[in-house]
Amino acid sequence: MLDELKDLVDKKVFTVAETKQIMKQRSIHEATLVRRVAKKSDFLRYASYEMGLEHLRRKRVERLKIPKTPVTVSDFALVRRQFHIFERALKRFKSDVGLWIEYIQLAKKEGARSLVGRITARALQLHPNVPSLYILAASHELAHLSPSTARTLLQRGIRLNSSNVEMWTEYLKMELGFIESLRRRWDVLGITREGTDQFTDVDMDEGTTTAGTVKARDAELERLDQEGDEGTAARKQIFDGVIVKAVMDSAVQALPQIELFESFNRLITIYPSSPTLRGSLIEHFDALLRSTLPQHPRAIEILYTRLLTVENLRGRALVEGVRRANEMLISIMSDTQEESVCQVYAQFALGWCQQDSRINLDENLKLYVLSSLQALIHRQKSSSPSLLCAHIKLVTEAAQRGTIEPAKALDTAKRYTSRVPESASVWIARLTAMKTLDENIDAVWREARRSVSPKDEHFAHVWTWGISEDMVHDERLRVYEVLLNESVGDSSLQEHLLLGYVAALMVSRSTPISGDDSDQVANKSAKALNLQKLRHMQGRFLNTGKVWQKMFHLEAEENGSAIVLEEIYELWRTANVVEATIAWAEWLLKNGKGKEASVLIVRSKGSVGQKEQEEMETQWVRIMG
Repeated sequence: MLDELKDLVDKKVFTVAETKQIMKQRSIHEATLVRRVAKKSDFLRYASYEMGLEHLRRKRVERLKIPKTPVTVSDFALVRRQFHIFERALKRFKSDVGLWIEYIQLAKKEGARSLVGRITARALQLHPNVPSLYILAASHELAHLSPSTARTLLQRGIRLNSSNVEMWTEYLKMELGFIESLRRRWDVLGITREGTDQFTDVDMDEGTTTAGTVKARDAELERLDQEGDEGTAARKQIFDGVIVKAVMDSAVQALPQIELFESFNRLITIYPSSPTLRGSLIEHFDALLRSTLPQHPRAIEILYTRLLTVENLRGRALVEGVRRANEMLISIMSDTQEESVCQVYAQFALGWCQQDSRINLDENLKLYVLSSLQALIHRQKSSSPSLLCAHIKLVTEAAQRGTIEPAKALDTAKRYTSRVPESASVWIARLTAMKTLDENIDAVWREARRSVSPKDEHFAHVWTWGISEDMVHDERLRVYEVLLNESVGDSSLQEHLLLGYVAALMVSRSTPISGDDSDQVANKSAKALNLQKLRHMQGRFLNTGKVWQKMFHLEAEENGSAIVLEEIYELWRTANVVEATIAWAEWLLKNGKGKEASVLIVRSKGSVGQKEQEEMETQWVRIMG
């Protein structure tokens, strides 16, 4: 018996029978590791077993209340074995970064400080381009009060990974932490800075003053006095954030991307720094952002939301914040008419003035933003769909509240669709406004379908805008058929409409309620009728594989009959024989017709090329498991 197990038996932590079981399990795990092709999972499973064993040992020692004795081999042997397993694993899987990280985390958990340092050094030597390793190593050094070593590690990582946002963010976080730790240290020692930038002793509460605190405070004051005026000036700059600002400057110079700014912004705003330091850093950050990405939409959003912080969302401060943000955005808009920038202003206006906005603005403040938006559109003669849509939505809501006349809102929407007749989003905004204000939309919807550009990303949405779920099924089918007749010549649009038409057909069929034969007959008749309609549509329109695929899956989900599914399959296979065959064979297999499915696969493979045969065989093997 091993010494460690014998020691555990002597301490009555484990029984002899349990130690034999431990040896048996270890032998099983060792056997898996010595085979020709060992797997990473084998090592992790072995290490997990040893971790569980160590956890059990500690629990039993605690429960049995075994008195503390000088350290023996059983106190550290199980942990040492875990380390040994990871060392063996890393000899085989040196390139596995995840394995290195698990080893580091295990060593940190067990309090092996020096081992963590050695592991991270080896890992970084093999993987110098993995930022997470530098961050782990630096956090370990910071946890053990070694900021200079952590700074060196992060700087080395940045030199090799200068384009990594996370590295720069962690470096900035470390420098912020250094300043904050120094400030809190002086707060504890009772040292403060006067207006003359001289460090002096301040009175402390008697209850919090101890001999150790007084001694440490005196030593700190003596050290500060010895450094003289030059050291005082340097410390003042540190407290003012000069190091953090230098880090931001270097980061922006190396990586002038919005992702870096967003990461820095999140860190600076939430990190527990003093208000003075945070204000200074935010001011410097905003200046960098304006000079580096002056017209980037996400950069503009960061700048204007800064003026609308949570503290300013009440009373006069709210009014002033909205005014300043509005003026800043209009100033930026005067230099550019990029659609992405216009979208930012549109989101600002909608976010603060719509009925479901997070802050219920005063009506006069809403009218201020609305009039600013209207003046901007008029002054620039803007054709930006984002601005025009936002204005239509806001005047519609104003008409609902009674602030302006509905006719004026509708006239505004009409003028804007005349200005940009090819824009789908502006037409959708106009149609929504008319529907909201109870106007007839049929003629305008037809005009929108004729006018909108097929290249617009919302082109198909305009065509299906008037179809809603609350329509009667027959009416919905009729509208789809009208749209399909109008869309002849546009195969992409027809496919989109046909997919909706198929879904409407399947929903509209009757379903058995009582389970009587009459219900089932009616349901089968409905299925046959729907299939007849689709076959009729196939003669008039170009039905693609996606259309038949959707109908097949919808029918299968509704426990459709084999006759109907087979007919759909025959139609589907003319467009895509592989997908159709696999879907039909899978349905047959699930419904106890495995022999028919196999025959189908064999027969279909004989009618396709080599590539399709291989694809069909691969998918069928996957289905068969």
